[in-house]
Amino acid sequence: MTDERLTHAEAQGVRYASELEGHVRWLDSFSAAALGVLAVASGIYTYLGVTSLLDDNGALSFFAAISYSIAVSVGIFVFWSYLMRLLPAVRTVGARMGLFVSMLFGSLAIIAMSSWLNAAALAGAAAVEQHLARTVQDYQGALERANEIAVRAQGLERDVARVRQSFEDLSEQEATGDLSGLAGRGAVFRLLRQKSDELAGLENQIASQQPLVNAAFAEGNAILSRMRQLTVEPGPIEVRSVQFSEEAVRLSGVITQLRQLSVAPLVSRAAQDLSASVVLPELDGSTAASRAGQQSTIQSVLQLLGQRAETLRRAADSVIAMPPPSETIYTPISTADAVIRYAENFVPSWAGAIAIDLLPAVLVFILAITHAAIRSGKSRVGVEDTMTIAELRAALNAVGDMEAAMSRAKDNAADPPKPLPVSAPKAND
Repeated sequence: MTDERLTHAEAQGVRYASELEGHVRWLDSFSAAALGVLAVASGIYTYLGVTSLLDDNGALSFFAAISYSIAVSVGIFVFWSYLMRLLPAVRTVGARMGLFVSMLFGSLAIIAMSSWLNAAALAGAAAVEQHLARTVQDYQGALERANEIAVRAQGLERDVARVRQSFEDLSEQEATGDLSGLAGRGAVFRLLRQKSDELAGLENQIASQQPLVNAAFAEGNAILSRMRQLTVEPGPIEVRSVQFSEEAVRLSGVITQLRQLSVAPLVSRAAQDLSASVVLPELDGSTAASRAGQQSTIQSVLQLLGQRAETLRRAADSVIAMPPPSETIYTPISTADAVIRYAENFVPSWAGAIAIDLLPAVLVFILAITHAAIRSGKSRVGVEDTMTIAELRAALNAVGDMEAAMSRAKDNAADPPKPLPVSAPKAND
C-alpha cells in the first residue's frame, strides 16, 4: 500500500514538473524580447539624463550620449540574461550565493550608471523647480530679517525723540528760572539747547531713512513675486533658471541695501558723542553765587546727559546685536544633481527609475523558484520515468538507427572483401 502511494506521489510530481516546464518554455519564448524592451527603455531615459549633464549640444555630445545609453542598454540586457539562465540552473548553495552576490553588485552598478540618470529624466525639471522654491524661501527669510533689523533701527527714532524732548523741557525750565534759579537764556540754557539740537538733527536723519527702507522692502517683495512665478510658470527650466539667477542678483543687492539703511550704528556713535563731545558755555552769572549755581546745574546736566547717552547706546547696541540675515546665494544646479539633493521629495520617481532597471531581478527569483520546484518534482524518479512521448519516440528512433548501424557492421565483418584480380606480366618483345 505504501509503494502504491509513493508511486502515485511520484507520478503527481512528474506531472507537476512537466506542467511547470511547459509554462517556462512558453515564457522563454518572449522573455528575451521583454528584457530587451526594458533595457531599451532604460537606455532612452539614460540618454535624456546624460544630455542634461552635457553643456555642449554639438554632434560629439550627441554621439557621446548615444554611446553611453547604448552601452547601458546592452549591459543591462546581458547582465540579466546571464542571471536568468544561470541562477535558476545552479544547484549548490555556494554557487547560488556567489551568483546572488554578483547580482547584488551588478544591481548597484546599474543604479550608479543608469538609475540616477533615469530619475533625472523623470523628475529633473521638478527637482530644479524644488531647488528654485527652496532658494526663494531662503531669500524671503533674508529679506524679512534685513527689513526687521532696519525697522527696529528706525524705532530708535522714538528713543532719540524722548531724550531730545527731555532736554527741551529742561531748557524751558531753565528759561523760566526753575532749574538753576536764573531766568533767561544763560549758559545752562545754551548747553541744553546744544544737545537738543544735536538730537533733533539725529532724529531728522533717522526719519529720512524710513521712505528708503519702505521702498527697498517693497522692491524686494516685487522681486520675490517674480521669482515665485519663475518656479511654476511653463517653459524650459534652463531658460527660467537663467532669469531666476538674474532676479536673485537683484534681490541680493536689495538685501544689502536694507542692511546698510540700518541707523543703529549711527545712533550708537551719536550716543557716544553726546556725552563725550560737550562744549561747555562760559558762565555768565553776575555774581559768584549765581555762577556757582550755574556750574552745579551744568554738572547735573552733564550727569543726566551721560545717563541718557548710555540709554541710547544700549538701545542701539541691542539692534546691532541682532543676528544678521543669512548669506543667501543662488547656485544653478543641473537636473541630475537636483534629483540627488532633493531625493526625499521624489521617492516615486526614484522608485520608477530603479524599478525599470531592477525589475528583471524579480524574474530571476521567479525562475529560480520554478526550476527548484521542477527539480523537486523529478527528484524521486529516474530519467526514464520523466520522458515525454516525443522524447520516447526520438529515443526509440535513435535506438533503431544504432541497431541498423550495428547490423550493417556485422554483415560487413561476415563477408570479407574479395581480392582484386592480378594480371599476368607481359613478355618483353
